[in-house]
Amino acid sequence: MDFPSVGATENIILASVYAEGITNITNAAMEPEIVDLANCLNKMGAKIEGAGTSNIKIIGVKKLKDISYNIMPDRIEAGTLLCMVAATGGKVRLKNINSEFLSPVLTKLEETGCKIDINKNEIDLYAPKRLKATDIKTMPYPGFPTDMQSVFSSILTVARGTSVIIENIFENRYRFMTELKKMGAKITTEGKTAVIKGVKKLNSAKVNSTDLRGGAALVTGALVAKGKTEITNIEYILRGYEKLDEKLRKLGANITLKEGE
Repeated sequence: MDFPSVGATENIILASVYAEGITNITNAAMEPEIVDLANCLNKMGAKIEGAGTSNIKIIGVKKLKDISYNIMPDRIEAGTLLCMVAATGGKVRLKNINSEFLSPVLTKLEETGCKIDINKNEIDLYAPKRLKATDIKTMPYPGFPTDMQSVFSSILTVARGTSVIIENIFENRYRFMTELKKMGAKITTEGKTAVIKGVKKLNSAKVNSTDLRGGAALVTGALVAKGKTEITNIEYILRGYEKLDEKLRKLGANITLKEGE
């Protein structure tokens, strides 16, 4: 593979399970979700070796069997909730999460001034009244995940100081920043680099979600903005965050979904 794409690696694995002979993937993505997929398929009778490394070997089989399998916790949802709490100066305990998979995000949250305690499958986060700026560079796993870039950029809009973001994975992943600027964020972008100068407070506005993670970034901005913010095209957000509004209300957020959305 020219680039260690998660989706491409997963699809090649799926396509190879029933293929005749042996399929080798070199420069494969190494995300924990790929390991989880391989574990599930192997339990069903597939023959997959090397998941979690850059070289994966799949020996084709003729059939798979029915099983019961519990998928791994969603590390991006966990990271998103941690960032939302950090932005609002709150505290939270997340249960049923492997902190190892979130290590780069937790490190950056600590750099912003958050205190983080880890106990087995639980993460406690205590946020300061105002976060500090930090720099982010997205990289394939085990680097900082591109799926956390948007939400983390959002919390840096209200951090003290100037932050620099470098997006190395996807193109056009800064579209949500145009919407954040409607809320008073001070952001300049050029190519794959964004410079964020933190402000004390964002203001409410009517903004439009352009993609899944960018939509979550707008929700994060709305949580710290003064006044009532309306976000449209929320179907993007709901595609990747199950019952996000309910979870945020449990944390004290004043958030509602309009009828039919």
